[in-house]
Amino acid sequence: MGDISKDINSKFANNRTKALINIVYTANWINSHQNEFFKTFRISPQQYNILRILRGAGEPLNVQTIKNRMIERSPNATRLMDKLCAKNYIERLPSPHDRRVVKIAITEKGIGLLNDIPSTFNAKLLQNLSEEEAEQLSNLLDKMR
Repeated sequence: MGDISKDINSKFANNRTKALINIVYTANWINSHQNEFFKTFRISPQQYNILRILRGAGEPLNVQTIKNRMIERSPNATRLMDKLCAKNYIERLPSPHDRRVVKIAITEKGIGLLNDIPSTFNAKLLQNLSEEEAEQLSNLLDKMR
C-alpha cells in the first residue's frame, strides 16, 4: 500500500496538509494512468469525457452545456472539440434560424469509439478499495468541497 510520506520523501506539518498533498498527488497519478490508457485510442481523457456527455445527452448540445457538464472544466474545450471534429467523432450543427448558435452531436464513428473503450478501464485504479471504502472516500471528498 502506498504512503505519501515515503512516495515523495517528505514530512508534513499536520494531517490536513498531508491529506491535501495526497489528494493532489493521487489526482496526478490518476491523470497519468488515464492519459496513458487513452493514448491507445488517440484521444485524451477530456475528449473521452466530451464524447460520453454527448452520448449520454441523446441529443445535440451547445458548447456551453458541454463545458458545464465536464468533469475537468477546461478553458480549451473548444479546441478539444475541434480535434474530435477533425477525427469525425463529433459534428457541428449550425442553427438554421441563428448562425451564431451551433450544436454539437456525436457521430456514429464517435459512438463506435466509445463502444471500443472498455467501461471498466478505471477499475484497476480502485482495486484496493472495497465498495464501502469507495463510498466513504467519495463522501469525504464531497464534504471537503
